Amino acid sequence: MDSAQSGSPSAGFHPRLGGLAGFIVRRLLLGLLVLAIVSVVVFAATQALPGDPARAILGRSATPDSLKALREQLNLNRPVLTQYGDWVKGLVTGNLGTSLAAREPVSTYLHDRLVNSAFLVFLSAIISIPLSIAIGAYAALKRDRLFDSSASILTLLLAALPEFVVGVTLVVLFATTIFPHLLPGVSNIAPGTEPWTQLKEMILPTLTLVIAVTPYVARIMRASMIEVLESEYVEMARLKGVPEREVVVRHALPNALGPTFQVIAINLAYLAGGVIVVEYVFNYAGIGGALQNAVITRDLPVVQALAMLIAAVYVVLNLLADVATILVTPRLRTRL
Repeated sequence: MDSAQSGSPSAGFHPRLGGLAGFIVRRLLLGLLVLAIVSVVVFAATQALPGDPARAILGRSATPDSLKALREQLNLNRPVLTQYGDWVKGLVTGNLGTSLAAREPVSTYLHDRLVNSAFLVFLSAIISIPLSIAIGAYAALKRDRLFDSSASILTLLLAALPEFVVGVTLVVLFATTIFPHLLPGVSNIAPGTEPWTQLKEMILPTLTLVIAVTPYVARIMRASMIEVLESEYVEMARLKGVPEREVVVRHALPNALGPTFQVIAINLAYLAGGVIVVEYVFNYAGIGGALQNAVITRDLPVVQALAMLIAAVYVVLNLLADVATILVTPRLRTRL
């Protein structure tokens, strides 16, 4: 085997399936423990919210008898531990409960909104991840040159901007003042309508999330790529006469992706939660509006379901990032 190839951490190694499988099982168990702790925190926090869900539903003119009847109907008069046990049992069995405000199953109430939010996150991810990796890798290859300096300054500026500032700026630019009516400033998607049939309405929300995520991943990718390009095995490959393109594509890039996967996972999980702000800015019919309405009306089952969903997304994405990092980093595979 060529010494340049054998010196690279990406060559000549294969993951030990048993060790990797054991690692995945351990991380799954840890993830379940985290979700169990999160469920306690979420349930306790929602129970501590001020106000009475029954009164929020019936209004101020409700009589004491009607309030009592509704509390009994919604099982709000049962002991807190009993309510928590029933809620956890429902989570495990897929029964998320009934929306107190909409008076329909939470899964039915959230279905279209989850589809809309998932599609928005999907569009943002497939654009921002390749774009940020390309920007970071190219900036590392052009280190201290014009592109690298410009990209570093621009990504730093964009990283400092909150999503709502980016969203409002894009609305001003493309929907009102500068280029009036070029793009819709409000993403009105009718209930029951698939978001992929309204792609024009998706442009500004997607662009907002892309701008919010790309700077972080690009900066980490640049730093990781620079470290790999200065490593011994890359220098060895160059001394052996391996073409620079092959050095970058075969040796440097795969190994630079390891640390970047962790940041990608964090940012994808951030999209799942940060999408709420963007949805509010563009009046997008996703989980953001559902969560806002649920908090206002004290619709506890909806708040609890969305909180647990976001927590589960964090756990799953971090597990996938850890597995991907191990697969591209041989020194980690050998420790399993």
